[in-house]
Amino acid sequence: MKPGRTALSVTLALALAACGGGGSRSNAPPVAGEPTPAPTPAPTPTTASCPVSDRIAFAEDVLDDWYLFPEFLDNTVDPADFTDVQDYLNARVAPARAQGIDRFFTFATSIAEENALINSGSSAGFGIRLAYDEGADRVFVIEAFENGNGFDAGMDRGTELLAIGTSAGNLQTVASLMASGGPNAVIDALGPSTPGLERVIRFRTVEGAEIERSIAKTEFSLDPVSDRYGVEIITDGAKKIGYLNLRTFSVGNADRQIEDAFERFAAEGITEFVIDLRYNSGGLVRIADLMGDFLRGPNTGKVFSETVWRDSQSQRNSTRLFEATASFQIPGQFDAAGNPRFTDPEPIVSVSPTKIAFIARQGTASASELVINSMIPYLGENVALIGTDTFGKPVGQSGFDLEACDLRVRATTFRTVNAAGESDYYNGLASAMPATCAAGDDISIALGDPREASIRTALDFLAGRTCDPIAANGDGAIAGASAAERRDGAGAGPRLLQPRRPNPAQYEIRGLF
Repeated sequence: MKPGRTALSVTLALALAACGGGGSRSNAPPVAGEPTPAPTPAPTPTTASCPVSDRIAFAEDVLDDWYLFPEFLDNTVDPADFTDVQDYLNARVAPARAQGIDRFFTFATSIAEENALINSGSSAGFGIRLAYDEGADRVFVIEAFENGNGFDAGMDRGTELLAIGTSAGNLQTVASLMASGGPNAVIDALGPSTPGLERVIRFRTVEGAEIERSIAKTEFSLDPVSDRYGVEIITDGAKKIGYLNLRTFSVGNADRQIEDAFERFAAEGITEFVIDLRYNSGGLVRIADLMGDFLRGPNTGKVFSETVWRDSQSQRNSTRLFEATASFQIPGQFDAAGNPRFTDPEPIVSVSPTKIAFIARQGTASASELVINSMIPYLGENVALIGTDTFGKPVGQSGFDLEACDLRVRATTFRTVNAAGESDYYNGLASAMPATCAAGDDISIALGDPREASIRTALDFLAGRTCDPIAANGDGAIAGASAAERRDGAGAGPRLLQPRRPNPAQYEIRGLF
């Protein structure tokens, strides 16, 4: 296989054809775009034709041939000791995890479910993102997706879940669930992500109204940029500030939404920006590259980022430049192989940023960090991190498909480096940033509102007002928190509610239910 730079992503797929111990890679064609798509999730094939030994053997071959850190693979692990692909992957990459360089980045998932997310933003659930305060035994909605039933039922940012049941007669209070079983008890009470599954939920809105509703989980599309608050032009004194809230890089149609935002900013002549990535845990490198192109200013043709593979795959190393043209995913159109179709390259606008404030929190990761890190060499002290330190993920995964088994192994295969050669921010970006400002996440105020704590602090930075710096992760800001806890916000206020084994949408959009 010879995938090009466009095939790379925190969700890139190198499709491998055979079902069984690794298959015949020499016959597998390269994938020139994103993973082989399915517009809607397809039924998972039965495992009768996909014995676990074959699936684990496939995963073994992927790690042996492609894993970014071969020196940190445990080669004493016996595949015969495992009955689950994820458990096997965890055992093999344990040395890398101990080094802090693969913190749950390598995993097994469903091809059909992940493709549905990437190609159309399709997921099943209530359409709300949840966080919990363990000390107070409380659970809150921190974001509601407009196409989900939760939003239709009256839930929005700041809503508190009070009780959950399968009927009005067996409601259990969230406080009692948290007290008896912690966040996992709440996750169990909410049930699996099965379309049609209903729960009765009592909740309190941010205005104080208590409501009880029976809400069904449905297939809904995730809108990467909210129509309500995703793009704003904020007036601060005599200046106009461009505000963009990008929920995820994981949905392919984010490209046109981002274009619409920057065309609006360019038309207004805006040069100072607040880019809100506070809950954005990453996604497609293609979308991150495009974000850079819209922010390129006079830097067309200069280095945006470099991609570096393991030594045995170094022929794949590449450099991505800021570009003045882009190809966009065509919604609903696929080629004969099922890959999404893209437009021919077309000219795109660019703004010329003089200052950017990136809002981030502990869950801000991967493609989000790639964009932030890539802008540092060009803006210097005029770029800042606002909020808390980021998660720290300067690496990306490739997806290797065992199609007959609906198995995609996402293995850590490459790392990204900015134009100044800066990478390896495994403890978060704060220590690498020219400027930082600590700020809270005020869920009682809508995203996009200049009164919200992080947005207000971002405006302070842009205006040259003083702020307190962020305590970097490496400085002990979250001492004692595990990698998974850090990504979900330990030490940084309410933590994202996250299942132990998230589905593809929950992996990319943490806290999603």
